[in-house]
Amino acid sequence: MSNHFTGLSLGPPLGDQRLDLCDLYAFGAPGDPSRTVLILNANPNADALHPDAVYRLNIDNDGDYLTDVAFSWVFSPPASDGSQTYSVFMATGAESRRPEAAGTAIVSDAAVSFGPHANVVDSGDYKVAAGSRSDAFFFDFDGIKDLFDTSGNRNFTAPHVGGKSPWTGVDSNSTANVFSMAIELPTAELAPKPELHIWGRCSVLRDGELVHADRAGHPSMSSFFNTDDTKEEYNASEPVNDREKWTDQFVHLLGHTGGYSREEAITALDEHGLLPDVLHFDPSKPAAYPNGRTFTEDVIDIRVAFLTKNEAPPTGLTPHTDTLDRFPYLGDPHPAATS
Repeated sequence: MSNHFTGLSLGPPLGDQRLDLCDLYAFGAPGDPSRTVLILNANPNADALHPDAVYRLNIDNDGDYLTDVAFSWVFSPPASDGSQTYSVFMATGAESRRPEAAGTAIVSDAAVSFGPHANVVDSGDYKVAAGSRSDAFFFDFDGIKDLFDTSGNRNFTAPHVGGKSPWTGVDSNSTANVFSMAIELPTAELAPKPELHIWGRCSVLRDGELVHADRAGHPSMSSFFNTDDTKEEYNASEPVNDREKWTDQFVHLLGHTGGYSREEAITALDEHGLLPDVLHFDPSKPAAYPNGRTFTEDVIDIRVAFLTKNEAPPTGLTPHTDTLDRFPYLGDPHPAATS
């Protein structure tokens, strides 16, 4: 999901922007079909991440929606000058399902990049980076607000194709930065059979235990499908339990936003693979959401069309042009937010 616009009603997880997962991307490395790129973005303030948190990419490669491969990022406390270091661990099998940063260290105490250029770390067959980058997510914040009524409820019955558009045509994120964690590795190490299920997780230490604070799978899911009353439980829950726990809530919402019957809603959720809330990626096929996700898909357009049963007009926005054709792929950060 993307939490860039949770200010409508949903605040950051546990009230801390550092714990807010923004976007998840998965695609083949340009020019090398044997390699996969995974990117997890967090903290729309694009400053230091939480030193008591574990930021994780979970990969299920056999279809049971349990983690088989995990990459975990942990960060040092920021120094007096604001600098920070990070380490990345890779775990497989049962070890990958432990909440802490378990497994083998791929990167140890590397420098986070807050300046204009990424600090790319080569570690064997891996490329790794962490730091402030230009945010590739594009969306019309004022237009999204127009989809909500004055009470903040989700009211998608008004916009219709051919009618008055809620969209302003202004990209609210054109000069935004985000904190990005990226890894590129041989696809064979992920062992897809043939599809991967990928989700991000942020957990933070509370009273001596790691508490699941946020998760990311399909883009723009929680922002539209959750409320203040359900967001913490949703963020803490595991994908393997999603269908049992969240189908009724999703069906109820779709009845309001698109006039779906219960049967229609369940069929649509299944056809789009929205529950469990994980990103599907078959590396043998071209990446474009819903098969993985690149920087060019208008995921707000896709999500609102789904919610309204294709009644909402398209946003009309275009992708950002500052992304790179090389690792870490997100563009250099905008100067206003560098340090």
